[in-house]
Amino acid sequence: MKKQRKVVDAQADKNGNITSVKIQGNKSFTPLSVAIKLAERNELSNVVAVHPNNGNTYLRSKPDSKKNNNLDDLANKK
Repeated sequence: MKKQRKVVDAQADKNGNITSVKIQGNKSFTPLSVAIKLAERNELSNVVAVHPNNGNTYLRSKPDSKKNNNLDDLANKK
């Protein structure tokens, strides 16, 4: 089994929608569509792919007691 990596940063568009994430060990950001596929294959340890009945698939941080590691917070800390 591959070692799981973490999402350590995120970028958002002007509307606040996450567009890409930085994965631990990478120098550049990964497009959201690729990160979703990695999450679906359980290759990312701190996010999950969410498949709503009415809408597009998106990434969500796994629940914990911290707020500073949520994707929206990572994208807005710049």
